[in-house]
Amino acid sequence: MRALVQRVSRARVLVTDDLVGQIDRGILIFLGIHREDKQQDAEWLARKVLHLRIFDDERGKMNRSVIDIGGGVLVVPQFTLYGETKKGNRPSYTDAASPDYAKSLCNYFCQLCENSGILVAAGQFQAHMTVELVNDGPVTLWCDTQAS
Repeated sequence: MRALVQRVSRARVLVTDDLVGQIDRGILIFLGIHREDKQQDAEWLARKVLHLRIFDDERGKMNRSVIDIGGGVLVVPQFTLYGETKKGNRPSYTDAASPDYAKSLCNYFCQLCENSGILVAAGQFQAHMTVELVNDGPVTLWCDTQAS
């Protein structure tokens, strides 16, 4: 499971012209699901991103998590995070989970985040989405359950 995490002042996602998810200060997570990911991967990743200390404390040091600041989480499913680009010019997505399986794990991940008591919004699975964000910092991190 992969997450591209961005600290944001605000972010929103639209499908066509309909707003489907929006947060103010918090983290935007582009979430990729691998075909071999399990619930344990979602659990590990949810704990990791919710506790990343990427928000400033009173001394200006990045020492607070999204939970600490009472921020929001916007999750945008993105199978292209598993695009393989080593050969040729057209990415291969064979490592990405099937849509039904990925949707199930994505929903589980969102539920885990909601269980922390913070606002969680999400994009729409298998839809063409427009994502608007104001990156704060910028602070962008890559989290991968398969990384050593």
